[in-house]
Amino acid sequence: MKEYKVEEHLDQFRSDAPEHKEVKNLAELPAEDRERMLRAGIDDKEKSAGTIVHADHDTVFCNANLKGVQVMPISYALFKYGLEEYSWKLIERDKDAFTERAANRKEGGYFIRAEKGAKAEFPVQACMYIETDALAQDVHNIIIAEEGSELSVISGCASGPHVRSGLHVGVSEIYIKKGATLTFTMVHDWAEEMAVRPRTVVVVEEGGKYISNYNCLKPAKDLQMYPTVYLNGDRSVATFNTVLMAGEGSKMDTGSRVYLRGRGSRAEIVSRTVSTGGEIYARGHLIGEAEGVKAHLECNGLLLSDKGKIHAIPELEARHKDLEMSHEAAVGKINQEETEYLMARGLSETEAQSLIIKGFLSLDILGLPESLRKDVDKMVEESAGAM
Repeated sequence: MKEYKVEEHLDQFRSDAPEHKEVKNLAELPAEDRERMLRAGIDDKEKSAGTIVHADHDTVFCNANLKGVQVMPISYALFKYGLEEYSWKLIERDKDAFTERAANRKEGGYFIRAEKGAKAEFPVQACMYIETDALAQDVHNIIIAEEGSELSVISGCASGPHVRSGLHVGVSEIYIKKGATLTFTMVHDWAEEMAVRPRTVVVVEEGGKYISNYNCLKPAKDLQMYPTVYLNGDRSVATFNTVLMAGEGSKMDTGSRVYLRGRGSRAEIVSRTVSTGGEIYARGHLIGEAEGVKAHLECNGLLLSDKGKIHAIPELEARHKDLEMSHEAAVGKINQEETEYLMARGLSETEAQSLIIKGFLSLDILGLPESLRKDVDKMVEESAGAM
C-alpha cells in the first residue's frame, strides 16, 4: 500500500474561513473555545507577560502586560519594524511544500520580543486555534530574546469542538542574543484527524540558552516536526524535553537537531514516548563542530499495545576531536513487577499503571501550569484504563 503523504493531498483542505472579530477580553470568547484553549495551556486566569490568540486566519486577542516585552500580530510587526534581518532568514521559503504555503498565504502568526535586559517574570501565552473544520491554517512566527533578557513562551495549539480534521503549518524563526534565555513550551491538543507541520529554526549567540518543552498527548493523525538549533556562540546551551503519547491510528514523526558550533557549547535532547496503538518515530541528531562541546541524547519509549510501533533513532556526528557526546535509547513495556509492587500497597492495577506511566513521562520537566497538569494527568489515567 502506498504511504499517505499530506503534501500530496493539500487540496483536500479548505483555505476560506469565517471572519473572527477581535475581543477585548478572553472571557468574551465562547466557553467551549476557552475550555479547549485551557487544555493547550492558555489560561486567562494565570498571570502573563502578554497573550495573543489567533483563530483560523484572524488575531482575535492580543495584549502585552509587561514593560520590555512586545507581543503583536506578525503582520503589524512587519509593518512597524520591517524585520528584514529576521523574517525568512533562518528558514527558506521553498524548503518544502509547507514552508511555501506559509510564505505565500501570509495568513497570520505572532511576533514576540523581549527587549535588552528585560526579565519576564511570567510567560507570554500564544494560541493558534482552528475553529473551522477541514481548514488549512498557515502561520509565520518570529521570537527575539535580546541581549541579557529572560523570556518564557507557552505556545498552545488546539482545535474547536466541531473540528475533526485540518492542517496546521507553523513556521517559527527564533533568535536568542548574547546571554539571553528563552524557555519555549509547546502544547498540542488537536482533533484526531489533524495533520500538523511545525517548522522551527533557532539561533543562539554567546552564553545564550534555549529550553524547549514539547507536549503532545492527544492522538493527532499525522504529526511531523524536526526543530533545528544552531549553537553559534561560545558557551551556548540547548535543551529539548519531549513527551508524546500516540493513540491508535496516529503517526508522530518527531525529533530535534542541534549544531554545536560555539566553543564549550552544551546540548541535551530527552524524549519520552508512549504508544497505545500509534506509530512514533523519535529522532535526535547532535552535530559537534567545536572544541569543548558536550552533548547527550536520550530516547526512551513505552509500548502499551501490540498495534503500536516505536522507532528510536539517535544519531551523533563528531566534526572535532576535542568533544564529548553520548546517547542512549530504550523501548519496552510496563514492568509487571513494578505494577504488582504498587498493587500490594493498595492501588488498583489501573492506578498502578497510570502512576508508572506518569513517572516514565517525567512531566515535571515540562514546567506546565497547574491547570494543564491536571488535564494531562487525566489523559494518562484514561490511557492506562484502556489497556
